[in-house]
Amino acid sequence: MSDTELPELETESPLPETQLDEDDRLKPEYVTSVLAALEDGDDEGARALVEPLHPADIADLFELVGDEERVNLARAVTDLLNGDVFAEMNDYVREQLIQALEPHEVADIASELDTDDAVAIIEDMDEDEQRAVLRALDPDDRAAIEEALSFPEESAGRLMQRELIAVPEHWTVAQTIEFLRDDEQLTTDFWEIFVVDPGHRPIGTCQLSWILRAPGGIAIGDVMKREQTLIPVDMDQEEVALRFQKYALISAAVVDASGRLVGMITVDDIVHIIQQEAGEDVLRLSGAGEGDINEPILDSYKSRVRWLIANLVTAMVASSVIAAFEGTIARMVALATLMPIVAGVGGNAGTQTLAVTVRALATNQLTQSNTARAIMREIRVAMMNGLTVAAVIGIGVSLVFGNPALGMVIAAAMLTNIIIAGLAGVLVPVTLDRFDADPAVASSVFVTMTTDSIGFLAFLGLATASGLTG
Repeated sequence: MSDTELPELETESPLPETQLDEDDRLKPEYVTSVLAALEDGDDEGARALVEPLHPADIADLFELVGDEERVNLARAVTDLLNGDVFAEMNDYVREQLIQALEPHEVADIASELDTDDAVAIIEDMDEDEQRAVLRALDPDDRAAIEEALSFPEESAGRLMQRELIAVPEHWTVAQTIEFLRDDEQLTTDFWEIFVVDPGHRPIGTCQLSWILRAPGGIAIGDVMKREQTLIPVDMDQEEVALRFQKYALISAAVVDASGRLVGMITVDDIVHIIQQEAGEDVLRLSGAGEGDINEPILDSYKSRVRWLIANLVTAMVASSVIAAFEGTIARMVALATLMPIVAGVGGNAGTQTLAVTVRALATNQLTQSNTARAIMREIRVAMMNGLTVAAVIGIGVSLVFGNPALGMVIAAAMLTNIIIAGLAGVLVPVTLDRFDADPAVASSVFVTMTTDSIGFLAFLGLATASGLTG
């Protein structure tokens, strides 16, 4: 082979291309063929179909089948259910399968994973089951996982992995490379190394590319980058994700209260966090709980019904407003026809502003320093929207009902409600956030109550005050 000729690398496709659709999802006919083999009792055939799958695709397959089929599938492909598969699996599906395993089997899976992935598997188990699994682990793995479980849920301590490379700044590049090559206990997956002082406090980072290109006699301290973003061990995972996004990080050191290096977080974990947090905010706005299609039915019922009941209570407030104008409505039936329009459009306007505000709060775009400016912005947007919609509905009602006065009343009510909706859409979540309450959880209930009540009150009140009903 010539000097310029490179060896051909053997690459194994994780899955035959014919089994994936254009969006890299498992084709329905493939899933059906696996299930058919299981129904026929052909576990070997089912395993042969599943074996070429990438771990992420095996996890997807388990999420696509029903509960009973999932148990049968797990029996047929037990030897393929390694740590990589469980790390990619939906939480509810993973929990169901973990419950069917013996503690020593869970321990074997956890020992294959980085600490953060092992913690994700163990943290949702019952306390007795946790203890049984921890007893089955090697002492080093057990100590690392127990330490991680001591940190608050959804904190950097739970998210971080302990497997990292740290060297002193006085080492030369040659010493560092020799250390990386010779120490078989080191992790094999890393993008940069951390440089620490004698107290094991991080003082810089050094990318592998810099080490490989630097002369061997140069000290690591002269190659490293001293500016770094340090993550406190108790920082919430959402704030961690925002730091990664803001500073375009690939990995970051995690430090304890004394500033010592205790772990690192990598961007692949952050991608999951960003997706998870974004989905949570959307689902909380609708009161849909976890919103996972694999969530047990009873859990979904409990998480949703309480917000429906809360919505029922707030709807009674709007209903009481209507009851107060019962005589006005009786004298002019057209008001009953038009009331839902005022409340409905106002509700949509409030939801638009609410969605923008909750997202801005979640991404730190909206803070105390620019709250007043954000409120004024939403008022201006609401006024422009209100004037436009009011003009359209006013002209339309005047023409349809042949009553210009009614058109003016509904136009004024619509303008009022949309402005109030804009204010409520920003003030309610901001207020909840100031009191350390999650603005995504309860905001929609209060905003809906406000827009319905104000919409009915403005429309029926103006109709009564204007003498429209005679």
